[in-house]
Amino acid sequence: MNLAAQPPVISPERLATAYSYAAYRQVIDELMAAGKTTGETQSEDLTAYARLNIQRMERLDKKVELTPELQEAVGKLTRNYEWVILTEGWCGDAAQLVPVLEKIAAASHGRLRTHYLLRDENLELMDRYLTNGSRSIPKLLILHADTLTEATHWGPRPNQAQNLLLELKAAGATHEEYAEKIHGWYAKDKTLSTQQELLQIVRAL
Repeated sequence: MNLAAQPPVISPERLATAYSYAAYRQVIDELMAAGKTTGETQSEDLTAYARLNIQRMERLDKKVELTPELQEAVGKLTRNYEWVILTEGWCGDAAQLVPVLEKIAAASHGRLRTHYLLRDENLELMDRYLTNGSRSIPKLLILHADTLTEATHWGPRPNQAQNLLLELKAAGATHEEYAEKIHGWYAKDKTLSTQQELLQIVRAL
């Protein structure tokens, strides 16, 4: 499709309401201090997930190192892009992936700018990017900075993790069982699959 014929994915005004990474983390921390998490639904389980996710993000913020190939690809970008990330504080996949996305953007010398939107506050946008009919997050929307039209999108998790999740669900695994397996996969993978998939996307921009 001709880019000129595409409508913007999001308006500049709406984009301006998005959180920076620091502000997103602050919202999660402030809600946690009140025993809550982001989103419409509140429960002890979701708050417990959000507490674990804060720890995951803090760890990844310190430990994630980009591969030389990804650093090189990001450094070669010649155009600017807005990275809109649909997420929530209780989402375990988001906790494993958002710090990686932020690290990639930070290495871009301003070519990639991140904007965080809470899924439940942006369902109209979320529903344009369903995964097998579900509102799975995180979802990364990569937009051309000048037109806010879509360049591509990615998520809610690396292909290997997605396939593992589908296999576990098909086998009748409970939420607790597949969450444990998926987070175990993330721990062993050490963000490499995420970086490899994003490397291919960045190279194609």
